[in-house]
Amino acid sequence: MEYLVTALREHQELTIFLTLAVGFFIGRLRFGTFSLGTVVGTLLAGVLIGQLDIKVPATVKNVFFDLFLFTIGYKVGPQFFRGLKKDALPQLAVTVVLCVTCLVSAFTAAKLLGYDMGTTAGLLAGAFTESTVIGTAGDAINRLDLPTADKTALVNNIPVAYAVTYLIGTAFIVWFLPNVGPWLMRIDLKEESRKLQAQVVGGTDSEPGVISALQRFAVRAYRVTNERLLNRTVAAIEALPVGQRVFISRIRRNDVVVEARPDTIIRPGDVVAVMTRTELLMAQGTEIGLEVNDTELLDFPVEVLDVVVTDRTMAGKTLKELAALESSRGVFLRKLVRIDQEMPFTLETRIDRGDVLSLIGAKPDVERAAKDLGYPDRPTVTTDMIFVGLGIFIGGLVGLLTVTVGGLPLTLTASGGALIMGLVFGWLRAVRPTFGRIPEAAMWVFETVGLTVFIGVVGLSAGPSFVTGLQKSGVSLILVGLIVAVLPHTAAILVGRYVLKMNPVILLGACAGAGTITAGLRAVQEKAESTLPALGYTVPYALGNILLTAWGPVIVALMR
Repeated sequence: MEYLVTALREHQELTIFLTLAVGFFIGRLRFGTFSLGTVVGTLLAGVLIGQLDIKVPATVKNVFFDLFLFTIGYKVGPQFFRGLKKDALPQLAVTVVLCVTCLVSAFTAAKLLGYDMGTTAGLLAGAFTESTVIGTAGDAINRLDLPTADKTALVNNIPVAYAVTYLIGTAFIVWFLPNVGPWLMRIDLKEESRKLQAQVVGGTDSEPGVISALQRFAVRAYRVTNERLLNRTVAAIEALPVGQRVFISRIRRNDVVVEARPDTIIRPGDVVAVMTRTELLMAQGTEIGLEVNDTELLDFPVEVLDVVVTDRTMAGKTLKELAALESSRGVFLRKLVRIDQEMPFTLETRIDRGDVLSLIGAKPDVERAAKDLGYPDRPTVTTDMIFVGLGIFIGGLVGLLTVTVGGLPLTLTASGGALIMGLVFGWLRAVRPTFGRIPEAAMWVFETVGLTVFIGVVGLSAGPSFVTGLQKSGVSLILVGLIVAVLPHTAAILVGRYVLKMNPVILLGACAGAGTITAGLRAVQEKAESTLPALGYTVPYALGNILLTAWGPVIVALMR
């Protein structure tokens, strides 16, 4: 045991990796359907191992925290700037109401109960599961003109309050949104979802290596015998099915396979390869003629390609308008992804820059559509570290600037600057995706490992004083955390429903996004038996991340 303790104290890097291992293990433990998650698990592991009085340099947690914040900004950047548009104003308003109410309620509770600024910041972070507040508030406290011992005590109080109130902020709100939220609006969530679902088609979740047995698109070969189709151009035939997209990809004529062009005329005896939705082929395919098994005709490359929308002229168009473009001929949309969330869509859904469209069709057709829409997002393992490094560096310089408002010195801190620059660089990536690529796997490392290392080091530093602090303020914090967590969501639901007249399904998704509680979105979707609440999630999630993170230095300034 002495050997182990000595090794951990002298080689802090080993301590960090042990903390991550134990933290992820704790986070994966399930109690029924509830689990603590990796963030709280790592915090508790850090506190436990921190009882050995292990000192980890603060620079370590700052490096990983900046990396985490930049990645968060990078992910939500396109939607954050999209949220500034007029059509997103109701969702923005709900987000502002929720975030401002959470700041005011935490500040009011702290003043009434005499909490210090560290405990208040931890209360704010835990009640809203916004762990970034731990970092931004801690940075702000360290910049105050206070004795070092006082600053250390205040900073150590943050994770204590966070640990106590996090369980309330997560577990209760995950239950509150799908159960109490509909009651406050006097609606049946499932019924409202069915109404909204009437014209909406959504995707389903998938896992690596597993695909659905349902194939929505297919290509089949038919010998043309229908007199109505003979001696007509391919374009004229493709236009016949009203409200349906049907394409003739290839033609066998006189034992020779040729590519179909819009002006190609269909002759008697031709065999055509028809691509469209599977159910349409099954219902009406025989109207073309006899289906044949022509392996050579059907053996052509079909591509599934993710395309990032970057073209300014395409942003804002509906899917119906995109489908009518000449460059979209022969191409179908499999799914639409926005901030890592697969979105339900209809023909009237408008796309934004930064959206990822998964296209399917003949390879030349998909490549042509991708060129007009934006940038093909092909799989890669390479991260543009020039982009990442410069982003965090420039953001840090901006964040260190101080602005005095009403006699209160406010600063983003270097970490807050990294978040802001992540927003800008994420937007730049959406507009000009030829640079700044961060693959999904790398993004997971930057985001998850970046945050958990930061939280783990916080737990290690606070470990020796954690138990004392918990005994001192734990009981009152549980009740206060419950109130502070519930009030803002209640206010947002009432304002969104009765003042802004928002659709209740989208409103609940917006509340989950504004509070940055992804588990809340999942719970609402399960209760609604629909993916539609995600329609209200993305813009509030982007803005909520920014505002709640910014509240760290703000609550410190207010409490001061």
